[in-house]
Amino acid sequence: MARSYWLVKSEPSAYGWEQLVKEKRALWTGVRNFTARNNLAAMKLGELVLYYHSGEGKEVVGIAKVTAEAQPDPTSKAAEGWVAVELAPVKSLAAPVTLVAIKADPKLGDTALVRQSRLSVMPMPKPAFDRILALGKTKLT
Repeated sequence: MARSYWLVKSEPSAYGWEQLVKEKRALWTGVRNFTARNNLAAMKLGELVLYYHSGEGKEVVGIAKVTAEAQPDPTSKAAEGWVAVELAPVKSLAAPVTLVAIKADPKLGDTALVRQSRLSVMPMPKPAFDRILALGKTKLT
């Protein structure tokens, strides 16, 4: 089965990349959009995730990986089946990749980040994932 790639968004003041790095793992809770929830539920162990600072910054700042698949979200009091995954940091981008740069790049114009800008958890096609790493002057090895 092919590996999928993802992007998650967080306000740096709510839960920034630096906090994930410091804590080494985090349960990704609080997602209350059905499409984003379905994306969380589709994440598999070991898949890679771009970490995007929304609001302040508007830039991809790091790479995380899924360390535990979907489980009930402990912050939900509703019965709608909200889920959370666990993420761990892999690597900071050498240079953050801004939303402006992503929108300006013809190879990234069709990504969910550009098309569905309000979605907090989204799939990222492998070529787009790799392009963002290249723009961020970052290699996984």
